Order: sequence, then C-alpha cells, then structure tokens
Amino acid sequence: MAATVVTLGLLDLLPTQNPSSGRKPFPTLLPPRCSLSRSPPAPLPRLLSPALPLLSEAPLLSSAATAAAAVAFSLPYFVDPHDALAVNGELGILEGRTAALVHPVVMGGLFFYTLWAGYLGWQWRRARTIQNEINELKKKAPVAAGADGGSPPAAPSPVEAKIEQLTEERKKLLKGNYRERHYNAGSILLGFGVLEAICGALDTWFRTGKLFPGPHLFGGAGITVLWALAASLAPAMQRGSETARSLHIALNTLNILLFILQIPTGIEIVLKVFEFTNWP
Repeated sequence: MAATVVTLGLLDLLPTQNPSSGRKPFPTLLPPRCSLSRSPPAPLPRLLSPALPLLSEAPLLSSAATAAAAVAFSLPYFVDPHDALAVNGELGILEGRTAALVHPVVMGGLFFYTLWAGYLGWQWRRARTIQNEINELKKKAPVAAGADGGSPPAAPSPVEAKIEQLTEERKKLLKGNYRERHYNAGSILLGFGVLEAICGALDTWFRTGKLFPGPHLFGGAGITVLWALAASLAPAMQRGSETARSLHIALNTLNILLFILQIPTGIEIVLKVFEFTNWP
C-alpha cells in the first residue's frame, strides 16, 4: 500500500480539494508566514499542478486516474519480479523433488521403449523385404537344380534349401504381427514423448522460475521434433514409398543418438535436483 501511495504522489494524482465545495483543504506542511504586524497572516496560495486541472472540473480524467492507479498497484511486481514467480512454494508439491524426478524416470523408460519400437519396425521391414529375396532365389533355383538338362537330384540344392529357410522365417515374422505392433508403439512413443518433453520444461520453471538454455534443453527439443517428423511419414510409407521408409529410419536413428547424448546431462540435472530440492 505504501508503494502505491508513493507512486500516486509521484504521478501527482492524489485528489485535491475544490475550493467551491465548502470542505476544508488538506493541511499543508509549510510553516506559517511570519509577520511583524498584528494583522492576520495572508493566506497562502494553493499550489495546483498547472498540467492537471481539478478532478471535479475534468471528469474525463477518471479513466486516466484509474489506469495510473492500476500501474501503481502493479509497480512493486515490476520492481521486484521475483515475488511474481512461482518459486517460493506457492505450487506445493509441483516445486518439490517428487515432481522433479518424474521427468527423468519417464524419459528413461521412453529411451528403452524407443529401442523396442525400433526393433519392432526392423522386424516388420524384414517381413516385407524377405519376399524379395525369395523371389530372386526362385529365379536361380531351376538353373541350380538341372544345369545338365537331366533330372534334378534327390537332395535339395543349396538354393532350394535357402528358399525353404526364408519361407519359414517369413511365416514366423507374419505371425508376429510386427506391423501393427510397431505402429502402436510409435503412437505411444509420440504421445507420451511430446507430453513429457513439455512437462519437463514446465517442471524446471516451477522449481526455478526460468529455463536454462543448454545442450539438454536443445537436445530435448530436437528429439521432440524428430518424433513428429518421423510420425508424419506414416501415410507415405503406407502407400509404399521407399524414400519415406528410408527417411523414417534415418530420423529415428538420429533420434536414438540424441537420446544417448541426453543421458550424461540428464544425470547431472538429477544430481542438482537432489542437491537443491526437498521431499516431497
């Protein structure tokens, strides 16, 4: 309240008394004028601001006075912005150690889940491409079986044995339903990954009132962008685009490399969390 009164005084917006209203003026702090005669001292002239007329004579200044009052009330927050930030326990458990450890635990799990999703995708790619190998071997099988024009041997040739082996492998891959499993894993990874990436930044702000630009923050932003880019290629891959499939693999490989680089900086941040926060 004191800061508000001081600010209004500096702006010369404190109410002044209209002489015609009949009310007593505000007392002045100036000493009375000394006089050698017995006559009553002459009244002091009122000091009115030449730039601001009386409020009763200028009703349009009410909005300006209201705006100035709002500025006066908010001035302490601009002078000391620390009081306006949520870093002094106003958010309770959200500023504690428990909430701070959610991000590293979830992201650690998502790292291993990324490797699992990559394995499922590679198995699905194997199920698709293995048929091409079988087709190529079938073209060579007649030549290998009867090259001299006679009857084929009783024992299967190495080419035929390879064809049989790949056929059995393909059947197992198709039974694994890797296509659907990879798609579901990618969707879960995208949803929880983007959610926790944003929640991690918010948690840092809750605890400290600011973010810390650095390798961990930029690396996390890059991983989030790579997740989105890789997922955006799904329609093209479903239409059979090999370019989209190759780009999808490249983006996810880069994503895993960035994820690995996040581990040392993430451990460093976790140690700081244990140093500067308390339970819960």
